[in-house]
Amino acid sequence: MNFTKLALIATLSLSSAAIYAQAPATTSKPTINQRKENQQDRIAQGVKNGTLSPSEAARLEHQEAGINKEERGMRAQNNGHLTAQDRKTLRQQQNVESKRIYNKKHDLHGNK
Repeated sequence: MNFTKLALIATLSLSSAAIYAQAPATTSKPTINQRKENQQDRIAQGVKNGTLSPSEAARLEHQEAGINKEERGMRAQNNGHLTAQDRKTLRQQQNVESKRIYNKKHDLHGNK
């Protein structure tokens, strides 16, 4: 395994652990933070088992970062809280990202 893969896996693992530490108790619907953690884990797993190249993982990470940035902006507009509409928007974006991760891991669009 080359250094780039190791560094990416380590980064993903640490960010997942940090998010998990902040997650509240499990509810029937996963929280936004739980979804972030799950998607980070899926990307890390894809790199580890070879279904995602480091460049594919980097692109997915970049898209995840965009969603996280938007969430921070939403929270900043409402004293650190998310409105119901904010949560709905973030869930929709996370759904799209989840499908993107699945497609990349299973190479459904021939973009490997």
